[in-house]
Amino acid sequence: MKTPPPDDRIDRAIEGLLSPEELDQFKADVIRDADLRAAYVDRLWLHSSLRAERETLMEVLQEAPAEEKIVRRWPVAVWAAAAAACVTLAASVWTFGKGTIHHRPVATLIQAENCKWAGSELPTAVNSRLGTGTLALLEGIATLKFNSGATVMIEAPTKLQIRDAMHCRLIEGTVTAEVPKPAHGFTIDTADLKVKDLGTRFGLTTGTMGNSQVRVFQGEVEVGHAHDGKVQLLTEGKGMSVAGNTAVGQEPARGQQVQEADGWTSIPTSFGHGRDGFARRGDNGGPFGMQPVLMVKHTELEASHRNERRAVVTFDVSQIPTARAGEAQLVLDPVPSGFGFSALVPDSRFAIYGITDESLDAWNEKEMRWASMPGCTDDGPNPNQTQRLAEFWIPRGGTGGAITIRGDAIADFIRHDTNGLVSFVIVRETGESDPSGLVHGFASKEHPTARPPTLRIKLSPQ
Repeated sequence: MKTPPPDDRIDRAIEGLLSPEELDQFKADVIRDADLRAAYVDRLWLHSSLRAERETLMEVLQEAPAEEKIVRRWPVAVWAAAAAACVTLAASVWTFGKGTIHHRPVATLIQAENCKWAGSELPTAVNSRLGTGTLALLEGIATLKFNSGATVMIEAPTKLQIRDAMHCRLIEGTVTAEVPKPAHGFTIDTADLKVKDLGTRFGLTTGTMGNSQVRVFQGEVEVGHAHDGKVQLLTEGKGMSVAGNTAVGQEPARGQQVQEADGWTSIPTSFGHGRDGFARRGDNGGPFGMQPVLMVKHTELEASHRNERRAVVTFDVSQIPTARAGEAQLVLDPVPSGFGFSALVPDSRFAIYGITDESLDAWNEKEMRWASMPGCTDDGPNPNQTQRLAEFWIPRGGTGGAITIRGDAIADFIRHDTNGLVSFVIVRETGESDPSGLVHGFASKEHPTARPPTLRIKLSPQ
């Protein structure tokens, strides 16, 4: 029987020399082909034994006479030690359950701030050495230091695939990268873009609605477009956004008021005459009603003054006796906005203002702009038309899921309603350290998956 030619991909895989495409194909072939799998394991044992016992082998070679041809067998102890090392290494390099090959480490997880992980293929403890594989961060901010010298900060929620010491892929979420001279050429790509560093500090985000955005903080980057292959140079202070292929669905059905078993009534902005929207100071185009994400941002920096955003939500409470509102809660569901970077914003304080001028409850989603936002002037909520009711905090890099804002002031505000509509303005009171700081997002009634802003009311006994 003729022996098949050796597969040179085995050595290249062990040494980390396969391209991402070649590696994916090699994984599939190893899983499918028993002979290739056996050859891979044999070669892995050889590589491992040479590494594990290199000191012992050197001693053996030094003991041999110079004129003697070295043909003696390795000591049994050497083979035993090598075998044990191989078993350990094989277990760490090849995980049959996941079908994933983890090469030698190419990065280190050096910092984790308020982090929660789920679905990661790689270890998530601080100081863990990381090979190729995927990290999935649900909450918090984590920092990776690549062997090349590049530092990448991951902001939740983010899924990042590590390819090698000079390359990673942002599947979803937000990262910022700082790349020293030895790591020039470090690359991060998304489904839309391929960003190659030319000596810089930059940020990259891929939003849930299917777009990518890159922003250069220092230096310059080379941006390649996935759809046409064109390459563009971005310099300090410049940015680029690429719209994804988002399907246009039907207008969501109007929500329903829900009577809960514990005596609470939940009223979403999608019920009755409810509405929600946001406005941006520097927008010269159309209004931001009927959008899936309500965006909120505050800045005291002149460079991003035009990017300040506020949101307003209105609830239809016409079917409940508001005078009996004993307890009240406002529930908001944070979602990625796709704009800005959490690393440039500290823990953030938000405020909820109730609109006391009921004539403003009839605002129009299709017409509202910054100048016509109900209850607000250019500087903020108008004290003659609004009342500060509550505040809440969002930590840097995380939200912890839906946010529930409680307080007697909210219930009292509802009790004084006379027209069946209650409206709130949502503002962020914390600024940013850089013009590219995060724009916080909350799901609106048009969001395809997250819950809309919801007002929960519990009536007092009659």
